[in-house]
Amino acid sequence: MEAVITLLPGDGIGPDVTQCALEVLDAVATRYDHRFTFDTQLIGGAAIDMEGDPLPAATIASCKGADAVLLGAVGGPKWSDPNAAVRPEQGLLKLRSVLGVFANIRPVKIYRELVGASPLRPEILRGVDMVVVRELTGGIYFGDKTRDETSASDLCTYTVSEVERIVRVAAKLATVRRGKLCSVDKANVLETSRLWRDVTDRLMPAEFPEIEVETLLVDAAAMHLLSRPADFDVIVTENMFGDILTDEASMLAGSLGMLPSASLGDTSTGLYEPIHGSAPDIAGKGIANPCAAIASAALALRHSLGLETEALAIESAIAAAIANGARTVDIATAGDSPVSTSEMTAEIIRGLQ
Repeated sequence: MEAVITLLPGDGIGPDVTQCALEVLDAVATRYDHRFTFDTQLIGGAAIDMEGDPLPAATIASCKGADAVLLGAVGGPKWSDPNAAVRPEQGLLKLRSVLGVFANIRPVKIYRELVGASPLRPEILRGVDMVVVRELTGGIYFGDKTRDETSASDLCTYTVSEVERIVRVAAKLATVRRGKLCSVDKANVLETSRLWRDVTDRLMPAEFPEIEVETLLVDAAAMHLLSRPADFDVIVTENMFGDILTDEASMLAGSLGMLPSASLGDTSTGLYEPIHGSAPDIAGKGIANPCAAIASAALALRHSLGLETEALAIESAIAAAIANGARTVDIATAGDSPVSTSEMTAEIIRGLQ
């Protein structure tokens, strides 16, 4: 198979972990006789420094022409002034809109060997295996914004069609998993959430009668993610709630550095990225955890390239590396000898071979 993959290393540890994902994909290509062509482009703060634009036209063109897009991370203190007219995050939001990727899929699975890295008790983590589906191109992040000397506003808007399409994505995932869907909203306060709940309550029994549906307010969902996380199968929610809840869920796995994500739309070109940030304080030090970026590459093989066997091979190699005791500093516990970013990557590649 031949495929073009756009690489957007971005800022901070983004270039570090993106390089690791590239090396793993090269190993996959060798083992399975594929040809992956990589096109590296600018995004975020790096793009602002070079082009004055967090998402240059060349980056957009490359992403639109690619079979899949792999992103590292964006942002950092250098560009963090909230009053700046141009910020790294604008590039990421625009890219999501340009690619039309409205469904962000974040699997959360616990490695038995990493239970000690989580702040939660081991018995609470037993059996945790969930997917959070976050609506990605609507809501308060994309609504009209105003600000003057005395006030500011961010408009949160959702349409029936936007809610329907994201709920369908989540429901279809639930049909091939454990058949449970939890819809998270704030219907006791927000009109957008009342619309969300009305649409979900109508759509689910009509189109997916076999799915067991639970509805939670976002504050209750945040609590239950820590008290009974194993009860969740597929969670679906709006943009801002999903942003917050998925970072909370990452602590179940012990580290942000373990969790990948896939952002999908109506075409096969998806956007794949680790859920961690740019962590500029450790950039270039060789201690970042590459597992989330490498697992994101596996999701790209699965969802954009249709290479399920190869995706499973990467995921199995990550699991084997963890089982064999490889630990970057973020997932190391007492008695562990942390490995470097490159050493963890090499261990995963050995698992592929």
